[in-house]
Amino acid sequence: MEVGSLPVELWRVILAYLPLADLGRCCQVCRAWRELVLSLDNTRWRQLCLCCPECRHPNWPSKPQLEPPSWREALKQHALATRTWTQNGPEHQPTACLLLFKRRKDRKVWHVGPGFEFETLRGALGVAGPYDRLVLHPGVYEEQAEVALKVPVELVGQGRLGEVALLVCMEQQCPTARLCNLVFMPPWFSTVVYKTSWGHVQLDNCNFEGAQLQVRGPGTCQARFCSFSKGSSVHLLSVALSLLDSCDFSGSDAASVTVEGSPVSEKNWACKYMAALARTFSPCESNNSSPHRGNSTGGPCSDATVKKGHTSMENWKQENGSEAVDQGTVIEDGWRVGEDDSNREGGITQKTFSPDYKIPCDNHGLAYLLKARADGSLPPASSPHPPRVIPEPLTLQQELERDPDAQMFVASTLGCLVRRCLFRDGKGGVHMSNYGQARLEGNVFRCLNYAVRCIQNSIIVMLRNEVCECRASGVFLRLSAQGLIAENDIHSNGEAGLDIRKGANPIIVCNRIHSGLRSGVVVLGNGKGSLRSNRIYNNKEAGVYILFSGNPVVCGNHIFQGQAAGIAINENGRGMVMENVIKENQWGGVDIRRGGDPVLRNNYICHGYSDGIVVGERGRGLIEGNHVYCNKGCGVWVMSSSLPQLLGNYITHNCMYGLAVFCRKDPENIEAREGNWLQENLHEEGELFAWESDLDSEDERHSARRSISVALVESNCMSFNGAVGLYVKTSEPLNVYANLVNRNRGDGVAVLQSNHLTRLVANCILANVRGGVTVEKESRAELRSNGIYENNGHGINFTGIGQMVENDVVGNCGYGIQVSGCGDVKVLHFDIIWKNIYGCGISILGAVKAVVTDNQLFQGHPDSKKSLLYLDPGNESCVLRNNSISRHNSRYPGNPHLPSGLSSQYPSRLGISMTTRISATVESGCHSGSMFCSIL
Repeated sequence: MEVGSLPVELWRVILAYLPLADLGRCCQVCRAWRELVLSLDNTRWRQLCLCCPECRHPNWPSKPQLEPPSWREALKQHALATRTWTQNGPEHQPTACLLLFKRRKDRKVWHVGPGFEFETLRGALGVAGPYDRLVLHPGVYEEQAEVALKVPVELVGQGRLGEVALLVCMEQQCPTARLCNLVFMPPWFSTVVYKTSWGHVQLDNCNFEGAQLQVRGPGTCQARFCSFSKGSSVHLLSVALSLLDSCDFSGSDAASVTVEGSPVSEKNWACKYMAALARTFSPCESNNSSPHRGNSTGGPCSDATVKKGHTSMENWKQENGSEAVDQGTVIEDGWRVGEDDSNREGGITQKTFSPDYKIPCDNHGLAYLLKARADGSLPPASSPHPPRVIPEPLTLQQELERDPDAQMFVASTLGCLVRRCLFRDGKGGVHMSNYGQARLEGNVFRCLNYAVRCIQNSIIVMLRNEVCECRASGVFLRLSAQGLIAENDIHSNGEAGLDIRKGANPIIVCNRIHSGLRSGVVVLGNGKGSLRSNRIYNNKEAGVYILFSGNPVVCGNHIFQGQAAGIAINENGRGMVMENVIKENQWGGVDIRRGGDPVLRNNYICHGYSDGIVVGERGRGLIEGNHVYCNKGCGVWVMSSSLPQLLGNYITHNCMYGLAVFCRKDPENIEAREGNWLQENLHEEGELFAWESDLDSEDERHSARRSISVALVESNCMSFNGAVGLYVKTSEPLNVYANLVNRNRGDGVAVLQSNHLTRLVANCILANVRGGVTVEKESRAELRSNGIYENNGHGINFTGIGQMVENDVVGNCGYGIQVSGCGDVKVLHFDIIWKNIYGCGISILGAVKAVVTDNQLFQGHPDSKKSLLYLDPGNESCVLRNNSISRHNSRYPGNPHLPSGLSSQYPSRLGISMTTRISATVESGCHSGSMFCSIL
């Protein structure tokens, strides 16, 4: 009959009455019939799939409300999977004639139950032949001793699930068996209801209540659409390959699935077929099939929702009010941004002045940072706008292409494969130990104590799972565990989303880790790991927390909108933190304290509600090549008891200081620190401070980087900040080499307190709204070979103790150098002051013990009436000798003592020392040094 003889709608009504076998035959008639049958996907095929007593909804139990892509395809995959247990016959060559005479597996059907052939299960098993089908009618079947399966059989419950219950303990002693539509409950003498040590068992649509399924290698197991409730569990010991698909685990007293022991090399016949089933779930499939499609918590699924990505200083002032920068914000004692200086000696009028000559700052070795590029764009150091483009995280495919280890983990199918399962309302999800291996794909872990625990050299592969609302950490790895954790949604957990410690070294890529009640990722106790291309956001504590010699690689992540620090490195934590985007966090973007010693390189740290980088008490680290901009606090905040190295960073457009070095210390009150998290979690594992025995030796740590004894600030750019570019109020020495400090809204450099020597060498301090360099009373400072150009205040305002040697002070609106107070200072050896109309070249006020010798002073403007060199008439202790004073000259000779160029490579003498081992509690509470930033 032709399809076109009836309307298509009528054909669909007719075909809807056909059984599954007849539909398959209709597909083989012709192409038109095939297309017609396939069009019944949401009607007849759906009905056939849901009415099958051997399976449930294709997306049960985690997402039963979602329709599968194809009901027909789901029914096909189910049919193929149910036949796995029968495929253990010997292989035949295609040309063997005996294949025609192969004995078919003719199966008999035996009925078990009251009024049928057999009333007991043991009696039916005694007469059943290979591959026979035993149909158990509704009732409860209880055996008082263990039952052995000696031939392959199929046990199928008749009726709805729950009407057939078995109170038995079965041991499989045959190659294969299948159990379907049954409820297992433990007998009085054992909690184990089914066990096998060498055969393959297939479980379809079964319930386990308070019972245990036990499989020992080389035995294998395939469980589909099964429920494990009331403390039920699966225990796999040295299993080469097992598959748990679309199962529901709830109410567990311990781990729902335990994988123990390395997979045995000896494999049974079913491994080949199960490996083929495992490959049907592609590891790189679209995220549309992920169980966490969309955002279950209402937060942003990525930082693409952030609207402040390109905020300029003007936007900041509009959002926070102009008083945030301009209206005298009190930041430190007696130091106010925007304070009127007109009442000071040599007062400065905030008026711009364009001299009739070009200021020769091109002589300075850092001038290349101010020159426009070939395409006309400005480099970051001189651009009035913060960076507008930040790198995006890589996709999983891109990460796999560049990481052979990750590729190896994705391709691995050994051990236990758990996919599309739901773990809920119990103590644990999956526990792995003693070289166990497991692969978790598309599962949901919800309302557990922990979701996944991987210890003792085990290997875990987690792809596209949802881990949420765990009372402790979501995923916990320790004792040299490793593996791949990719494209998971880990959120709303009571402790850390990921907890890595004691030598664990996983690869963690392309995950969403968010909305946690504590930190996103914690690495401690010599834990390692590689965190790449993750989105970590909206956690109540640090996005990534590294402490107690944790040493991970944190690269290419977006860490944003956290309620504390973006990355916190504390208690001797280490690590490589590179190429991350850390933005919009409530506390510091990166917080380093108490022996923290990381390498912080090429990160974008921006738009934070506090400071960009905080180096607190006893903090160390190499901080190199970072972009720190548009933070509401300081760009970098350093405590004087710390020893960091800041090399080649761009610290721009922050609302307060660019770089601030303070002398305050962390509170020593033990009650101000919160150690509950650490104590609880370590004690839970019985490892209280046992991590100390696993730390690297001190010799190994010191061999990595050589020690320094003075904090170092070198080759940085501090520009367009809302207050002083470099603010120093320290009790320890500080070296400041070859930095560009330009166009800040306060002074370029302010040294308010320096009990030890602060050395400013070869810096370029240019066009700041106030003065170039200010050294306050009793501070010790040395200025050597600096270029100080075009600042709107004094070039150098010095009231402390020290010397100025071979500096270039040119074109400043105030005095070139003002020395006042009762300090002791030397101004000598080729300081060149080329002044404009507004002030003297060198002004010495008060009872200063000064030596001013061998300087050259040039008059910058012909109309200037002020003296180039002014000495207070009452000063009798000042020595003036061999100073050259020249009137207006159109040609500036340049300073031969300035650095003519700077190498792109940092000196090899620069190194970081790794601090000695310490033991202390975790801190909390607001730190008294910074206005905003606090340690966790």
